[in-house]
Amino acid sequence: MKIRRFLALLALLSSLVAARASDNALTAAEKSAGWQLLFDGQTFNGWRAYRQKGPPALGWEIKDGMLKTVPKVKGVEIITEKTFTDFEFSWEWRLAVGGNNGIKYFVTEDRPSAPGHEYQMLDDVRHPDAKAGPIRQTASFYYVLPPAADKGYREAGEWNFSRVVVKGNHVEHWLNGKLALAYEAGSAEVKAGVAKSKFSKLPGFGDKLTGPIMLTYHQDECWYRNIKIRELK
Repeated sequence: MKIRRFLALLALLSSLVAARASDNALTAAEKSAGWQLLFDGQTFNGWRAYRQKGPPALGWEIKDGMLKTVPKVKGVEIITEKTFTDFEFSWEWRLAVGGNNGIKYFVTEDRPSAPGHEYQMLDDVRHPDAKAGPIRQTASFYYVLPPAADKGYREAGEWNFSRVVVKGNHVEHWLNGKLALAYEAGSAEVKAGVAKSKFSKLPGFGDKLTGPIMLTYHQDECWYRNIKIRELK
């Protein structure tokens, strides 16, 4: 019985090692499909601090092959050095209990008060923002459009898999294999949502533009891995 338990434990450890080895890497099929890895699991290569030239001085660290925020410091947002127009962006993320974070796209460095559209990442159960309703919960176009009720949400502390797809003005937010939200940038629906939001006085917010991808910093602990993108023609 002890030998059987040992062998089972050994098999489990082997599977975990194999899973870790596959993180932050592209398969042959992904490379053929045009995917680019945005995080190599070891460095900040390809990233810089928002509105700065170098990597972030505070707020971020790389640990155990994951990119993670350091909570409760004067951290900054980070953005990709490359810019994108039409793309499929995917990432895995895990929030601390009670946490808040997000990614932004259509990012500009000329509007720091609202640099881009945010795919919200939130503890929908415990974070105070969640009480404001779906427009401030996970997978929303933050403060503008809500996600579907059956969006595939997982509790804080669990890993989530998200995607943002942009083709022309069409945008999709995916969460754990489910389409959570679809909208048209610059549409009447978006303009109405922006008009009712805190972004209402910002010219051009809600429109599509070419820009980098941003990982936000909101003081809470958040882990990222398998960050990748492919450009769409």
